[in-house]
Amino acid sequence: MYSDNDIKIAGDKPSREIRRIREAEANQTGPDKAAVKKAREWGKTVATKFLEDADTVGAGEETLDCEMLVQRRMLLSFTATVGFEQFAPDDTISGIAQKSFIDTVRNADPELYNATGDTGAFSFYYLAFRRGGEVDRRIGQTFAMLCSHDGDPVYQELGEALYCWFLSVVKDTASQLGLR
Repeated sequence: MYSDNDIKIAGDKPSREIRRIREAEANQTGPDKAAVKKAREWGKTVATKFLEDADTVGAGEETLDCEMLVQRRMLLSFTATVGFEQFAPDDTISGIAQKSFIDTVRNADPELYNATGDTGAFSFYYLAFRRGGEVDRRIGQTFAMLCSHDGDPVYQELGEALYCWFLSVVKDTASQLGLR
């Protein structure tokens, strides 16, 4: 059976006390407004670079491998995601930058946004990324595999170069905004 010892009596104004405690905690751990603004700018700037690359690569080239073009965009989107995670000072800033990136891409080019949302490809890239050791080489191998050119050194090197290049874009942008 239950006893009265299991029951706790709330104070006169428990909701006020709970609200005061939550506000104090939020003020201590939350990022300031300037950091939030910088995080949004970070995501938007990286998205702009991503969109510029998408517009530039493949324009007027009928011989370009369509599957490679799709995977290139996937890889760059993935790289932005892990770059935000790696170079943000905390998870909140990373999340804000990621949301800004996604919103910017979705607003600028809904088709591109939908095309880069393949969670299957992201899963393969995350597996390669989280294995540790020679991440860029593993990402390149994954890129080649997803382009249906598994083991092809040209595609592997292209994937590795794309990953390293775009990761440096994410890192440099964070540094320029004072987030690192």
